[in-house]
Amino acid sequence: MVPTMMLAADSSRDAHRAEALRGLADAVTRRGEAPVVSSFGSADDLRSAVEAVEGPLVVVPAYLAGSDRASAELLAGLDLDHRFDACTTAPLGAVPSIVGSLARRLQQAGWRPGDGVVLAADGTSDQDERHQLTSVARMLSRRVQSPVQVGYLSAWAPSVTDAVERLRRRGQDRVCVAAWQLVEGEGHGRLRDLDATAVTAPLWPAGVVVDTLLAQHRAATARLAA
Repeated sequence: MVPTMMLAADSSRDAHRAEALRGLADAVTRRGEAPVVSSFGSADDLRSAVEAVEGPLVVVPAYLAGSDRASAELLAGLDLDHRFDACTTAPLGAVPSIVGSLARRLQQAGWRPGDGVVLAADGTSDQDERHQLTSVARMLSRRVQSPVQVGYLSAWAPSVTDAVERLRRRGQDRVCVAAWQLVEGEGHGRLRDLDATAVTAPLWPAGVVVDTLLAQHRAATARLAA
């Protein structure tokens, strides 16, 4: 029996983001690899959704590591210890295909060789997610052959604004922002207000996002069957 795939994230305060996440869930469903349900709301919504699923279940976070504090807190509060047939995967992180898609987004946005680059993340207190962010910055730096500075929207330092200004003080006239975000939402709107040369679009609707989410589900399915 193929486990149900539950895409989960917090979108309770952002209707535009919720719509984008539903579009992502529809795209995953159309692949036909597994039964797909979603929970894009509060902690109570997530618990209710989990309880409604009979049989094996894989909860797949629908956000990028370090990109969404609210969703990280939501998933951290989910207790599946009472379910021998259920597990949660890690959020998408330093996956070569995902970072490659981000590099292509930079080129599409107007990045040119030699431009300064800021990786814009929401911020996180989770050490694993912070490690993923550091790895993403290193991988992106190798892709663009230029140093990549991490900046944060709502936690830790430097802020995205400070990171952009720091590169400008170092002589970078052109600074591009690589948005470490899965879908369009309020956070991306704040990035567009920056004094940056260019800001990338969120990673979805790149097909690699669906590919990677399904790959996580397949890996978790194998673990549950072991």
